[in-house]
Amino acid sequence: MRMLVACAGGAGRGLTRLLLLPITVYFLLRRPAERRDSRAYLGRVFGRPARLREVARHIHTFAATILDRYFLLSREMQQFDVNVTGAEALHERVDRGQGVLLFGSHLGSFEVLRVLARRRPDYAIRVVLDRAHSAALTQALEAINPEMAATVIDAGQPGPMIMLEIQRAAQEGAMIALLVDRTQPGEASERVPFLGDSAAFPIAPWQIAAVLKIPVMLAFGLYRGGNRYDLVFEPFSEGIDLPRRERAAGIPALIGRYAQRLEAHVRDAPYNWFNFYDFWKYDNPDDDAGVEPEPAQAGVHRRGDAGEHAGPVLGDGAGGKR
Repeated sequence: MRMLVACAGGAGRGLTRLLLLPITVYFLLRRPAERRDSRAYLGRVFGRPARLREVARHIHTFAATILDRYFLLSREMQQFDVNVTGAEALHERVDRGQGVLLFGSHLGSFEVLRVLARRRPDYAIRVVLDRAHSAALTQALEAINPEMAATVIDAGQPGPMIMLEIQRAAQEGAMIALLVDRTQPGEASERVPFLGDSAAFPIAPWQIAAVLKIPVMLAFGLYRGGNRYDLVFEPFSEGIDLPRRERAAGIPALIGRYAQRLEAHVRDAPYNWFNFYDFWKYDNPDDDAGVEPEPAQAGVHRRGDAGEHAGPVLGDGAGGKR
C-alpha cells in the first residue's frame, strides 16, 4: 500500500495501475493461503471450481481498489465515473437531521462513499477506525487528508466513550458508517445462511442500531473496472426498535435480512468480495448469541496486523487472514 501511495502521488493513477499486474502475479505465486481461499469462495459463487485466471482477477480487483483509495481520499473524484443509485432515499433520511447509520461491508470499496462530499458538501460523515491497530494507515490518512482524519471515531478508546461519540454524531445529524460483515475475536455473532452455508455475522452493529433507533441504510461501492464504480444505497430500516428482552430473537432476523442483500450484491459483483479467509468456517468459540454484550461495547472492532488491508473508513481489514 505504501508503494502504491508513493507511486500514485508522483506518477498518477494511469501509470501506477501498471503495477497491479506484478502485484497480482506475486500474490498468485507467493500467497497460497489467499489463493486457496479465493478459489474456494469463487467456487461457491459460480457453482463450479474456480479457474486460476478468475482467482487472478479477484486479486487484481482487490489491488485496484487499494490504489483507488489514495485518489478517493485525496478527493480527486474527477478521475472516477461513479453511478449512484438510491441517493434520494439517503438524502430524505439525512435531511431529517436525526442521523443515519450506514452499514457497509468488505465488498468493493467503501471509500467511494466520499463522492457524496462532492455532491452534498453539507453532509457530515463520521467513520470508526481503531487508530492503534491501524497505525500505518492512520498516518497515511492524516497525511493525505488531515481534515478527513479528524472526523474519525477512534475504536481503540473505552467502549462507553465510543458509544457516546456515536450518539453525539447521530444527534448532530451525521452519517455514521459501520462495516457489519466480519466478526472479531471475542465478539458475539450469529450464524445465518449466506452463499449456500451458514456464516457468522457480528451482533454489535445491530445493537447499536437498536440503541440509537435511527434510520439504517445499506451502502455498497462496487468496482466495475477501469475508473467505474456503482455506489448503491438501500433503505433497511426507519429505526430499529427492539426492547432488550426481544433482541435475542429480533437481531438474528435482521442479520438474516442483511445477509440476503449482501449475497445479492456479491453474486452481482463476485470479484469485489475482499474477505480472503474461510468466511464460512470461522466462528467465535466464545460466541453466545443468548448473552448480549453491553451496548457501550457495541461496534468496537479490533483486528489486524501490518500486512492486512485495514480500512480507513472503518478500521477493519478488507482482505486479511484470521
